[in-house]
Amino acid sequence: MFTYQEMQEASDYILNNIGDQPKLGIILGSALGPFAEEIENKVVIDYTEIPHFLKTTVKGHAGKLIYGNVGDKKVICMSGRFHYYEGYDFEQLDLPIRIFKLLGVETVILTNASGGVNVEYKPGDIMIISDHIKLMGASPLRGPNKDEFGPRYPDSTFIYTPELREIALQCAEGSDLTIHEGVYMYMPGPQFETPAEIRAIRILGGDAVGMSTVTEAITATHCGMKVLGLSIITNMAAGILNRKLTDEEVYETGKTISTRFSEYVKKIIEVL
Repeated sequence: MFTYQEMQEASDYILNNIGDQPKLGIILGSALGPFAEEIENKVVIDYTEIPHFLKTTVKGHAGKLIYGNVGDKKVICMSGRFHYYEGYDFEQLDLPIRIFKLLGVETVILTNASGGVNVEYKPGDIMIISDHIKLMGASPLRGPNKDEFGPRYPDSTFIYTPELREIALQCAEGSDLTIHEGVYMYMPGPQFETPAEIRAIRILGGDAVGMSTVTEAITATHCGMKVLGLSIITNMAAGILNRKLTDEEVYETGKTISTRFSEYVKKIIEVL
């Protein structure tokens, strides 16, 4: 768990380097790093340079904070995120969003690669997250409440901001992307889920499954920020196609759709 002072020191270091307060923050998931190339007039800060910041250990996560322009919008973008399965506690995983808040960010776009649980989905589809399910008892809000950011018991009814979801749907009109709205199921990983777990997730109402995003969304809600969650369906979840799952499949699908996905996210940003 990080103190408010440590978070402020990290935020101050970033502000001293970028010289501005962006209103929009983006976190890029597995295989989605190419979007960072779309940012113009960029300032790049390696995670290792930021005081008290975490270190990413996952293939496909660059570990760089990027500030710059997407169209006429100023954005701060994390190319690479942190996960529980890397060995971090949930209470540590609140750090990036808390720093975003201290930088002045009001809206966050959270992206991820996920497995399709809904049998109507297929690899390459995009799911706008309407809600999530997290059955693990841990929470990024566990411990003494950080009163500087939000209340002890934040409401979770509208974690994924309805207005932003509507904008995302509208921006998909006329594109060749297949867009769904659905429920994201959080699982801790790093192992892929079993076929039995996937059947259980489907019964519970999950449409896609992944190992990230939820801690960030919960923390952002605590901070009073608007949240848009976007999942690329990079593979069908265990048991659906009766074959083994590999991380190579995740990265290959992400690579295939990365250009079209980047254009889609850019269009959303332009409308925000």
